[in-house]
Amino acid sequence: MSQVPEQLPEGLPDWLVPVAEGARAIQGSELTAFLPPKDQPVRRGAVLMLFGDHDVLLTERAHDMRSHPGQVSFPGGSIDPGETPVEAALREAEEEIGVDPAGVEVFGSLPELWLPPSNFAVTPILGWWRDPGPIRVASPQEVHAIHRVPLEELFAAEHRIQVRHPGGWKGPGFLIGPDKDVILWGFTGGILTRFFDFLGWLPPVADPPVHDLPEYMLAEYVRRTARATDDDAGDGMDLLEPNE
Repeated sequence: MSQVPEQLPEGLPDWLVPVAEGARAIQGSELTAFLPPKDQPVRRGAVLMLFGDHDVLLTERAHDMRSHPGQVSFPGGSIDPGETPVEAALREAEEEIGVDPAGVEVFGSLPELWLPPSNFAVTPILGWWRDPGPIRVASPQEVHAIHRVPLEELFAAEHRIQVRHPGGWKGPGFLIGPDKDVILWGFTGGILTRFFDFLGWLPPVADPPVHDLPEYMLAEYVRRTARATDDDAGDGMDLLEPNE
């Protein structure tokens, strides 16, 4: 499949119908304050929001990567020349964690979102894992772990947090993983928070606990801060965007 279908796929589970309808209704401005500029070229990418049996598939980036070490994200990456966002998202999911594209039914997409520091315009592609097959860390240079997170568990109040970044950024987050010690935040955490809040599926949480990021997630920030200091570069606002 190379394009997002206009009609919902036959057999799509009833619980995913509101997800598909919400994706068609939501505006980019309801997901982020950053939308792709119309007056300058951008790099384009796509990610796969893959839903299984009332869960969502996420990857944890390798902890020693130069860019965004340890970040939890949807599988995805750059769109190659001649590719559609759907093709790119499915290809990246197969390359990173072995998802068989033949077992995925694409049923929607979210608006294209912009990441200013990297100038990436990213399209989240929504997929139903119609025929789940085996998955694995196919690219250990990129992926540390795979997480299939039940949505009920993700939305539970005891797993909802605020994440504090040393650059001054604070935003919504979730605790995932077998021991609930893996922090999901940044670009991916923001999409999940705002989209499921738009659907009315995310219960409000009063005063969620504040968590600081672990050191392995801050290696890139420390490096960029040092470079900005050495170069006396502006006000450092580019350091606040946590994820590509």
